[in-house]
Amino acid sequence: MTQTIAPRVRTLVLLILAVAGALLAGAAPASAHAALTGSDPAQGAVVDTAPAQISLTFSEPIAVGDDSVRVLDPKGERVDKGDPANLSGTTYSVRLLSGLPDGTYTVAYQVVSADSHPVAGAYTFSIGAPSETTVSVSAQGSDDGLVGWLYGFGRYVSYAGFVVLAGGAAFVLACWAPGARVRAVQRLVVSGWLALTAATLGLLLLRGSYTTTGKVGDIFDLELLGDVLQTKTGAALVSRLLLLAAAALFIAVLFGAYARTAPAGADGDANGAKKPAEGEREAEGDGGEPDKRDLTFGLALGGTVVAAGLAASWAMSEHASQGLQPGVAMPVDVVHLLAVAAWLGGLTALLVALYRGPVETPVGRDAVRRFSRLAFGSVVTLAVTGVYQSWRQLGSWSAFTDTRYGQLLLVKIALVAVMVAVAYLSRRWTQRLAEARISAAEEEKQPAVSAQAEATEAAKASEEEKQPAGSAPAEASDASEASGAPEGTKAGAGHDAVRAAQLARQRAATEAARQKRLRDADPNRFGLRRSVLAEAGVAVVLLAVTTVLTQTEPGRTEQDAKAAAATSSPAAEGTGQGSGAVSLTMPFDTGGRNGKGVVSIDLDPARVGDNSLHVYVEGPDGTPVDVPEVKLALTLTAQDIGPLPVAPDHVTTGHWSASAVQIPMAGDWKVEVTVRTSDIDQVTVSKNAQIG
Repeated sequence: MTQTIAPRVRTLVLLILAVAGALLAGAAPASAHAALTGSDPAQGAVVDTAPAQISLTFSEPIAVGDDSVRVLDPKGERVDKGDPANLSGTTYSVRLLSGLPDGTYTVAYQVVSADSHPVAGAYTFSIGAPSETTVSVSAQGSDDGLVGWLYGFGRYVSYAGFVVLAGGAAFVLACWAPGARVRAVQRLVVSGWLALTAATLGLLLLRGSYTTTGKVGDIFDLELLGDVLQTKTGAALVSRLLLLAAAALFIAVLFGAYARTAPAGADGDANGAKKPAEGEREAEGDGGEPDKRDLTFGLALGGTVVAAGLAASWAMSEHASQGLQPGVAMPVDVVHLLAVAAWLGGLTALLVALYRGPVETPVGRDAVRRFSRLAFGSVVTLAVTGVYQSWRQLGSWSAFTDTRYGQLLLVKIALVAVMVAVAYLSRRWTQRLAEARISAAEEEKQPAVSAQAEATEAAKASEEEKQPAGSAPAEASDASEASGAPEGTKAGAGHDAVRAAQLARQRAATEAARQKRLRDADPNRFGLRRSVLAEAGVAVVLLAVTTVLTQTEPGRTEQDAKAAAATSSPAAEGTGQGSGAVSLTMPFDTGGRNGKGVVSIDLDPARVGDNSLHVYVEGPDGTPVDVPEVKLALTLTAQDIGPLPVAPDHVTTGHWSASAVQIPMAGDWKVEVTVRTSDIDQVTVSKNAQIG
């Protein structure tokens, strides 16, 4: 049975990791958690006279540096002066040089949102009339590339390490006290601590490059590291490292003093105290049992405080710290993270106990039942806190389907539902295992007693037969040895003792292997192991989705940015030499029902400056069709400009248009079109077009 289980386990684990990796690799980097909701001059606007300053309004407070906002003239020269200033709340301004000539100017910004994520973008406005421009903007996506990938991977490892550390320790304290003595469980919890510590150090080093240049060479820049330590995120990472030092002490006590008091049976008390035998209680007196209870209570209290502090290091620096009701959102986020750790981390510890636990200390039905109750409470807590977080981050029902954050949240909810269903199956297997053990114990109780008595009598008879007639008893033989028996006799006795010890170890190993085969052959235990493994597999993917979700722009912010873009009204027609209209045709397939079709883009006159854009969507048969959403973005990769978003207005069936689309400079532009055909089915297609 074990030979067939192991390959299945390895195959499923590899499949789970592959799915999680693909999900993380396919997730787009977080473009922003603070969105640009307004500007003066507005995007694409044509003003009569040169402004004295430009101002940018974001959806939440941001952190700005010396080069956070740059204004470039048509020749690519900087025309801003001084550092960006906070005008009021979320509006920031930068002064411009006086006497600016007519033409198209590019505003490039790279800031850090209050929830720790980099925000970058660019747009254009014109003075007098649009013109050609030779702007060369350096790479704005510092969260893209290798540094961005490493930072995202570090976030995933930190979440996983926290879940395993906190949840594994909670499983030992609340569900299975003998697990404190199990080497596999100890390695699991310590691995969680090591993973979280290493990931936190890595994030601290990566942070400076992640929010500024995005260059690998800047990872070990001490000046950038010093700047990071002065930020809210840097303080949160340092606080996490200090709390991990306290967590190391907690682990030492848990697997040291507490492990020595833990019972050696399969389950033990829920509080981890060993029940003394009747003969031991009087000798133990009043000092033993209370001390054990005090140790358990102290570990539970201290562990909860440390775990809550670690969870707060995320809450104080990310989504929960900004937006609506941060005073309520941060404690709710802490409770949410603790519930996730208790459920998913405890599940991981249970999986390790079922597959790697020793035969002499198997995880029993009582431990599984206690974890089932812990998991149920965690799920209820997740549901309550999740509803609040969803309302806070989305703001409307439409954001569930119209924003990437809402779509990922729907995936997360579906995965939680699958985990709950699999957990129900695990509970049924636990009940069957308990019933099978009770019936087996009743059947074997009497035969076992009889067999033991017969074995004892047989052993006595065998010893008597081996004893020669008239020989001295064993005690006398020992006495003769002590009083000077021949050396050869002593050596023979020593050799026999070594041989007996070897045989005893062989018999113990054989018996352990036999017990393991019997345990693994139990269909109820096999079913429980299989369902818990499936539950853990879903948990790995769920954790990956959660990590991506924390790096995705909240739905409320995304919708606010869309509304701001829709209300902005670029004015005036541009001038310049055109290159003729450009038409692009791209087939798409969202994968859903009625998800196939063709999208066509007409850009006229396809020149630097002002352009009109038309989008046509047709079905496979060539008839115009309406889809819930069409979005466009223009990127000039060679000059690292963009993506510049375009939000076309719906005109008629299958037709969208946008006027005064500003193209700041000539080049090979990448035109990306995102088509959504249902609440959850969408795809992005792209083509390059030579403009100007």
